[in-house]
Amino acid sequence: MGKVIVVTSGKGGVGKTTSTAALGAALAQRNDKVVVVDFDVGLRNLDLVMGAERRVVYDLINVIHGDAKLPQALIRDKRLETLFLLPASQTRDKDNLTPEGVERVINDLKQHFDWIICDSPAGIERGATLAMRHADTAVVVTNPEVSSVRDSDRIIGLLDAKTAKAERGERIEKHLLLTRYDATRAERGDMLKVDDVLEILSIPLLGIIPESTDVLRASNIGAPVTLADSRSAPAMAYFDAARRLTGEVLPITIPGERRNIFGKIFGRRAA
Repeated sequence: MGKVIVVTSGKGGVGKTTSTAALGAALAQRNDKVVVVDFDVGLRNLDLVMGAERRVVYDLINVIHGDAKLPQALIRDKRLETLFLLPASQTRDKDNLTPEGVERVINDLKQHFDWIICDSPAGIERGATLAMRHADTAVVVTNPEVSSVRDSDRIIGLLDAKTAKAERGERIEKHLLLTRYDATRAERGDMLKVDDVLEILSIPLLGIIPESTDVLRASNIGAPVTLADSRSAPAMAYFDAARRLTGEVLPITIPGERRNIFGKIFGRRAA
């Protein structure tokens, strides 16, 4: 059975879609079979980041409504045989997502893939709650600024209340992915430091993605950064984050600083 991961945040523009693509490609490069699923109905972007926008015929809503079978909607990546995309609809709205339909699609995907990575829309509305509903693990993507961290704190509360695991009395595994980090600006006080974010959110740190034009450049050419420039600093950070998702224990080096924060990766748990 595959493992379901939701990539989520309370705020838009923090890097959920680029992180979904980068982590999916990193895991697929390990020869794991991976599908990335776009839950941002009406505002889909994951197909653009994956370079598959011209190959979309059927989408998640088509599968939920029975207009297409799941294999018809899945798009295999041209660069990695083990990486697939299930796109969102661009012409429907989130009301077309049904709890029963989402559960059926996720269960079908779990039979055929090692990893199902759900790219959640921002916020706390229907699309976001359905994206996280069947997750085994949540990757909470946060920028090091106050409003982003505050909104992520609210998402953590939803993960502990609105998921199927929570309703069964189980705790969903949660990890923090800190994106667009710049140590120089943090030192000047222009953004929060890593320790400040960890203190507020109190969930294990999965990785720190440095601020870099490499991420934007990769998105513009339609490729996850872990494929477009695998030796760049953000790509290496995503590769390490993917390894941690598989259970490896690795120290995290703060970009622009020399110190490691090994003890803070798995040492903090959600209250």
